Amino acid sequence: MNSTIIPCLRYTHALQAIDFLCNAFGFERQAVYTNADDPGIVDHAQLTYGGGMIMLGSVREDTAFGRHMVQPGEVGGRETQCACVIVQDVRAHYERARKAGAVIVDAYEEKEYGGAGYSARDPEGHLWYFGSYDPWVQGGGGDN
Repeated sequence: MNSTIIPCLRYTHALQAIDFLCNAFGFERQAVYTNADDPGIVDHAQLTYGGGMIMLGSVREDTAFGRHMVQPGEVGGRETQCACVIVQDVRAHYERARKAGAVIVDAYEEKEYGGAGYSARDPEGHLWYFGSYDPWVQGGGGDN
């Protein structure tokens, strides 16, 4: 089954961000649509990782959607949410991201609730969490 919740991000330098996300975090380009009038602007891109996806585009003030978003650098590096990506080999993923220049926020750590993980920022300050804990497999659900 494909993910039905897809994070959507905006980047000032979207083409460079796509390269970074693929090189450092292992995403794969599924689609990248650049603006017909300005090929440096990404109107829409889809990157996949396993069965998940993120969508992204260039920071734009000339669209209704774009006016609802701010970048981490505009709010002191803070985020109200972050994408959590399930990876198979967290330690290898951590080393790949670190070597590619990701800013490690929380180092690799074994978690008491199962699995391992770490968090990092991309070059534009978006916060990411990568871990091996899979709530679909490890019974992380339930009604409270």
